[in-house]
Amino acid sequence: MSFARITSAQPDIPHAHLVDVETDVARGLHAFSVVGLPDKAVEEARDRIASAIKHSGFTSPKSTNKKIVISLAPAALRKEGAVFDVPMALGYLLAAEEIRADTNTMVFAGELALDGKVRPIRGTLSIALAAKTRGLTHVFVPYENAPEAALVSGISVYPVTSLNELVGHLTKTKLLSVYTPTQETSSSESSDDLEAIRGQEHAKRALEIAAAGRHNIALFGPPGTGKTMLARALCSLLPPLTEEEQIVVTSIHSYTGTLKAGVAHHPPFRAPHHTASHVSLVGGGSIPKPGEVTLAHCGVLFLDEFPEFARDCINALRQPLEDRVVSVSRAKGAVTYPAHFMLVAALNPCPCGHFGSVRCTCLPIAIERYRKKVSGPIMDRIDMWVPVGNIPPEALALRGVGPRGETEAARVRVAGAREIQHKRFSDNNKVNSMISAHDIDIVELADTVEKTLIDAARQLALSPRSYHRTIKVARTIADLAGSSSIESTHMLEALQYRPKEW
Repeated sequence: MSFARITSAQPDIPHAHLVDVETDVARGLHAFSVVGLPDKAVEEARDRIASAIKHSGFTSPKSTNKKIVISLAPAALRKEGAVFDVPMALGYLLAAEEIRADTNTMVFAGELALDGKVRPIRGTLSIALAAKTRGLTHVFVPYENAPEAALVSGISVYPVTSLNELVGHLTKTKLLSVYTPTQETSSSESSDDLEAIRGQEHAKRALEIAAAGRHNIALFGPPGTGKTMLARALCSLLPPLTEEEQIVVTSIHSYTGTLKAGVAHHPPFRAPHHTASHVSLVGGGSIPKPGEVTLAHCGVLFLDEFPEFARDCINALRQPLEDRVVSVSRAKGAVTYPAHFMLVAALNPCPCGHFGSVRCTCLPIAIERYRKKVSGPIMDRIDMWVPVGNIPPEALALRGVGPRGETEAARVRVAGAREIQHKRFSDNNKVNSMISAHDIDIVELADTVEKTLIDAARQLALSPRSYHRTIKVARTIADLAGSSSIESTHMLEALQYRPKEW
């Protein structure tokens, strides 16, 4: 009897943790144990792999008088999920000398069905990233997970459908083919576009500016005026994800089990209900997991009925809105997740939504309590506040949709503005909203424009944060206009998006 070591990995964000699956098979009373801080799913793998090995034509571990110990190292790392089924089964076959193979440069991951078929798992991309970091060049993953693993260059990805197929490759009786990525076509998660929205030209213009500079935006107005449609239409204006962003976004959604296709090509759109808990929004739990702010990374986080969210949920957005990451500390560990998203908040002017009209039934104290739920620090972190008023009945009576090509034209302008920003920062992922207060001086202002801003800041009582955010929005407006400098008209338009009475 002998010993075998197989390399696998525990998925995590952004990179998985590589795990050595060590198997020892010795003579003695029958026993089959898994050690190394496994959770319930890992412990139950003993029954799955025993049945899978039997149905694959090998001797089941449970039908032998052998003591089998499988150790998952490092022992201090918690092991979760069914990702270790395939490496544990393979480790047993090697240790029991039922097969012979050299696995030194290989990483294995996958869940086993009782009949030996290999089922998909979560977090495959993070496993591929970890393998490349360690210099392991051959990654064996379930067939369904091959497209995401193939995003990582410099490694060979082998899609596996069954344990027998994997053994055939390792023993060189029937070799597997390396997965070749195909050009996938996918559409944005949002089906709304600007043509479907009647009127609201001012709000459409604001959406274009927000998309061009990745600015946070709040849409406020009576119910039924199109705030939700505008928020969903924003996704149609955003450029596709860059290759680097695709890897990060796909890794996050693969890890959490929310990946809808093999690879994420478009910015994600997340719209949690206003009853969402603090933990579901920013992440956490006894064992920290990502929340909605991380799932919206590189995309849009839409919070409809913004003041209806719990106050602690709203205030928890302060750190991710400012730092573009979220830090979660719990007794069992502390983690930092990426959280660079565009916030789109939709608000009514009062609890009933009809403030200022005879239809409003809200008491003054109820209106004040409602508006106070959105604190000053949160309002400061939202770059653009856009009123969305009622649409005249005449506009609604028009047949058909808005001007044809409106969305495409706006998308082209947004792409052009993004290109200007990428050249300015020499970074394909940096946009105007990411300019720090330390680097704000790179945005030069003419004396007349700066005087306009100073006078407005004094009159509107702008905080230093609001002052800098106004400059960023003005720079984006200038980029959309193709102007190398910020003109007074650009600054005045940016100033009108600062929060007033809503």
